[in-house]
Amino acid sequence: MDVRNVSRNTIRVLPKTVHGGQAWKLKDIEDYSHNLNPFGAPDFLKDIVDEAVSQVWHYPDDSSLGFRTAVAGEFGVSPENVIAGAGSSDIIRMFPNTFMEPGDRVVMFTPSFAEYTQQCRICGVDIRYVPLRKENDYRIDRGELSSALTDDVKALYICNPNNPTGRVEPREKILSIVEECESRDIMVFLDETLLELVDGYKGITCAKYVNDHTNLIVAGSLTKSFAIPGIRIGFGISNRDIVDEMNKVRMTWNIGAIEQRVGEVLISEHMDYVHDASKVLRSEADRMFGILKDMDFPVNAPCDGFFYFCDLSPIGLDAKTLVSRMKDRGFMVRDCSSFGPEYTGCVRFCVKDKEMDDRFLSALRESVV
Repeated sequence: MDVRNVSRNTIRVLPKTVHGGQAWKLKDIEDYSHNLNPFGAPDFLKDIVDEAVSQVWHYPDDSSLGFRTAVAGEFGVSPENVIAGAGSSDIIRMFPNTFMEPGDRVVMFTPSFAEYTQQCRICGVDIRYVPLRKENDYRIDRGELSSALTDDVKALYICNPNNPTGRVEPREKILSIVEECESRDIMVFLDETLLELVDGYKGITCAKYVNDHTNLIVAGSLTKSFAIPGIRIGFGISNRDIVDEMNKVRMTWNIGAIEQRVGEVLISEHMDYVHDASKVLRSEADRMFGILKDMDFPVNAPCDGFFYFCDLSPIGLDAKTLVSRMKDRGFMVRDCSSFGPEYTGCVRFCVKDKEMDDRFLSALRESVV
């Protein structure tokens, strides 16, 4: 039997999504294609895992109460406002499966995180894209967005910081969009997975405002902030009605006992690890910008967070060429062609510590000559 003939039509034509962070498969390659805490996973993580292993003999708490309570404490909400996920990707999967019917329409920005499109297409959802334009420094244009929010739109997706462009929109702007959408009965999926590594993120996050709105859900994760992509721990924060509906779709026991304990301890006891990293990244991002400008690399402004998105066309290169040259010099950068054909000249690379960044910049200088 050819399974392609019996799978759903939407699945049959659906390509697999492409992501960065693949340098671990290669030897002697430093990965600048991901955007993780440059300090790496904390040394004390092993002790937390070792302690949690004693709990694997029974089923995990399906409610993930300890983890959810820790998340609630960090973001100033109630545990009832939190839903646990196997990474934020799990929350991204739950959202359309809970609220979207085949034929519903959502609005997304482009370029942005590919899993939004993937999970909506799996649910048979129609997608309207609003471009983030280079001439606007890849920031949200309110007028263009408002024009796209027609009466047939069910939800809007926002990634803040946006992946891959790295731009961070201020809280006031995001909340004004949420309010506009609420007046039109449009839900807002706000992905803040990358936000905790942005210095001053507590003044940007909208998580504590979920009870002020009927339409807002905020997604987060420990993946980037603690550099633990191999341990899948994420969460969604919303009002009780939205969380209750999503819990009907959430896979039973979706977060294992070890992951629950790791998440609970890291968030409740070790957020200083993340805050320290965000300050280092802010300083290093500014320093890197100055060097990039001095070498005439095409950067418009310092990144808002901890990764750069650059269009190489002004220096006559495409992404594939630069990726190849950098790999030859021991570094991987993200080829952003997967975000669409209009981005074949764009790359993304992260910020790390001074010593590693100096090596990266030296290789980059050699690669663009």
